[in-house]
Amino acid sequence: MTGETDKERDERIRNEIIVDAYTADEMAISWCYHLERQMSFPFQARCIEERTISPLREDEEVPVVGMTDEVVSSREMFVLVEWRDREFGVPLSQLEVLDVDSDTRQAVNDWHYWNGDGGRLG
Repeated sequence: MTGETDKERDERIRNEIIVDAYTADEMAISWCYHLERQMSFPFQARCIEERTISPLREDEEVPVVGMTDEVVSSREMFVLVEWRDREFGVPLSQLEVLDVDSDTRQAVNDWHYWNGDGGRLG
């Protein structure tokens, strides 16, 4: 994302991801479809913050194997991770991608930006 300004990111999000979304639910569905299309699974990720809704600890690495089957919340996107002997959903905002392709990195970085800023374009 060399040289990209927040304005450029805002434009891309507005014009490519949430272009026809008007409500919080529509935006959540648009984000879910976008992330599913842009991310290449599986990939490795590291937990960047502990959350009460997830058993992952900070700096723990896990394979991300897909998106969850449903949109759980309009404020969070959940991805499936393999952890110990099972798969379950954790918030994408809890994870930092490691060695991934540029589309996956950009999609996750855009989500972190959008989510961290409270979806201010909505």
